[in-house]
Amino acid sequence: MITPTCSFTLSGIDAIRIEIEVNATGSGEGITVSIVGLPDAAVRESKERIRSALYASGYRHPEGFTLINLAPADIRKEGAAFDLPIALELIAATNAFPPDLLRPAMILGELALDGTIRPVKGVLSAALLARKSDHITTLIVPAANRSEAAVAASSMKVYAVGTLREAVAALSGEILPLAPDSGNLFLEPDWQNVPDFCEVKGQRAAKRALEIAAAGGHNVIFIGPPGSGKSMLAQRMPGILPPMTEEETLETSRIHSALGILPPGEPLLRKRPFRSPHHTVSDAGLLGGGVNPQPGEISLAHNGVLFLDELPEFKRNVLEVLRQPLENGLVTISRAAGSFTFPCRFLLIAAMNPCPCGHLGDRQHRCSCRSLQVQQYRARISGPLLDRIDLHVGIEALTDDELLSSAPAETSAQVRARCIAARQIQQARFGKNSLIRCNSMMGPTQLTRYCALDPRLQSMIRHAINEFGLSARAYDRILRVARTIADLAGSENISREHLFEAIGYRNLDRRG
Repeated sequence: MITPTCSFTLSGIDAIRIEIEVNATGSGEGITVSIVGLPDAAVRESKERIRSALYASGYRHPEGFTLINLAPADIRKEGAAFDLPIALELIAATNAFPPDLLRPAMILGELALDGTIRPVKGVLSAALLARKSDHITTLIVPAANRSEAAVAASSMKVYAVGTLREAVAALSGEILPLAPDSGNLFLEPDWQNVPDFCEVKGQRAAKRALEIAAAGGHNVIFIGPPGSGKSMLAQRMPGILPPMTEEETLETSRIHSALGILPPGEPLLRKRPFRSPHHTVSDAGLLGGGVNPQPGEISLAHNGVLFLDELPEFKRNVLEVLRQPLENGLVTISRAAGSFTFPCRFLLIAAMNPCPCGHLGDRQHRCSCRSLQVQQYRARISGPLLDRIDLHVGIEALTDDELLSSAPAETSAQVRARCIAARQIQQARFGKNSLIRCNSMMGPTQLTRYCALDPRLQSMIRHAINEFGLSARAYDRILRVARTIADLAGSENISREHLFEAIGYRNLDRRG
């Protein structure tokens, strides 16, 4: 008798449906199990886990030879998610329940030796795949993955089970499925747990730069002495970014689900991610990779913030691989197993000291670095990478008056409201169905159309290009930033003040 059902395997962050067929012939002596269809070691070892779980749960294993086929046969099957569906097929082969109950079901879960079900990675992608399928009406997942599977509860029966016996009861209709979502999946985040801007003393210029960055999706680099608040400012960036849309929430959550790092009890990420890898990170750790490629830090920061502290301390080859992702918002990893493309549309915040000792230009400490040392330190960051950073912001150490001041500062909520208003202007400009979500994503066509300069402003930026030696890419970045500054001011056109402020954010481009 051949008993069919389906499960899934991950290809990058995408779920691929896998058909599982079990043929228990009953011929031969003892129990022999063979798994075919390019299984990896974890899948091949499942037969031992399944046998123990069956006996511990009070079921028997079919006698004789059993063949298990995983189709399509040319896709490599990885992970332990196939334990539960194979076990249920073996139980159905002993006539414990009608095998037809398995046909419209997608089942996933790892079995412990005592029959309990452990969580697996990528359940969110599997639930979205099941929701799109016309042939799947039942989804059975581990109890620990309940929240991720809830996204499919409105279109099918979803069961979250903790043991093998509960899984059999779910197929037999003896327990109730999860209730459909009541609209709580896409609620705004709890802003109380997000660091607030009002906690940062002074640094009005840096706060202004972050507001512009949040409003237009621009990249920022802070240059300042140690202890001036660079890291503190960066950590508060997610609190002033607009809440994620439903599409952004699903995109980002799928990446974290594929790595099994979604916060416990949260089916979807509600807060924009903030990733801060150490400067010893490898290029594979930053971009993603491995024998079977997985997302790296830049993909985990998708639709959020990637903070690179002590930027010159990162390896040169690690920094250079950021160029293409910063432009395209995608990273493609090619290996023998195939080519995988991961989304990585993030907002980059970088921080660095002005010199090796960190005190160049500091009013309170004397710099001990020679001119050549300063040049060599800054040369660790290439010109092409700096070109892709829109805002270069100098930060000074706080004075004693600023440190001791108790004057109230603006909260993140106040700044976020202005950023949301600016994003709404941009959305109306580009259209709801446009792939361009903010000013930083504008291409040449949009720059020509929405960033037109009158002859007086053209003369002004021509002088800046010649004076500072700006590249064509830096010129485009200035126009995008000026457009965002105008949006924050509610201005339809870019004015002299907007352009002047945007040019002022190209500090590291200036000759000498």
